[in-house]
Amino acid sequence: MKKSLLAAACVLAVTAAPAVAKPLSIGVSMALFDDNFLTTVRQAMATHAQSIQGLQVQFQDAQGDVGKQLSEVQNFISQKVDAIIVNPVDTATTKRMTSAATAAHIPIVYVNRRPDETSLPASVAVVASDDKLAGRLQMTVLAKKMGGRGNLVIMLGDLANNSTQGRTAGVKEVLAKYPGIKIVEEQTANWERTKAIDLMNNWITKGDKITGIASNNDEMALGAIIALHSNGVDPKSLAIGGVDATADGLDALRKGDLTVTVFQNAKGQGAEAVDDAVKLANGQAVKQYDTIPYELVTPQNYKSFLNR
Repeated sequence: MKKSLLAAACVLAVTAAPAVAKPLSIGVSMALFDDNFLTTVRQAMATHAQSIQGLQVQFQDAQGDVGKQLSEVQNFISQKVDAIIVNPVDTATTKRMTSAATAAHIPIVYVNRRPDETSLPASVAVVASDDKLAGRLQMTVLAKKMGGRGNLVIMLGDLANNSTQGRTAGVKEVLAKYPGIKIVEEQTANWERTKAIDLMNNWITKGDKITGIASNNDEMALGAIIALHSNGVDPKSLAIGGVDATADGLDALRKGDLTVTVFQNAKGQGAEAVDDAVKLANGQAVKQYDTIPYELVTPQNYKSFLNR
């Protein structure tokens, strides 16, 4: 969604049932509005909030800036919101936000990306998915298409993000069973399609014979596919995997350009984050680590994910 259609700060006054115990306000800081997957998470939060009478939700865009996100959280605390939801810019820098919210006795819910902190206070919850599983599911299909041999490149997301680390670790767990598959390149395109186009072009120019591409998300896989087309290479001749099952990713799967993706439930994450924030604000207990399952998406079952 374009920023002009959804301002960097918007307040949703909601009226639908079910009612909360008392009027509540939640401040939400998103890592980046201009990200297709995170847009779906944000829209899911907004939609779900509209079903909860007496709830107000305020969204802020950190624009990929750690300092800006910390400032947004501090502003929410100054406003004395009842709960805070954060989609972290950098999972290694959440401790200050956790400490600030906890000191102010405001519960905080991290969504989509898990903080690197090994121990969290009881007033903190995490709604995310098992990224190692995503990597394992993806690479199992790619290895099969590659026939257990060949040259693999790995497109990494943001290096400061533990989703990048988890998905890549899952890929490598599967690769340990396939000594005939060699990793020839492993670099970041920072989750972005345009950066992935440049990165793939560079790899093609180097002349390595690439037979498989394991991308940490669909956007980068799509960038790789665009670069392959522009260099006269048919993506169908390679094993290419993504993660997220975005609309564009599913379309590439339909065309046969993408071999596999893994569904990450953006709507489920967004709705669950709101529910957990409301429960914590009302003094109710929640699961501290609320894991939303990943699901494998292939050409055989992709249609069932089109409207999810």
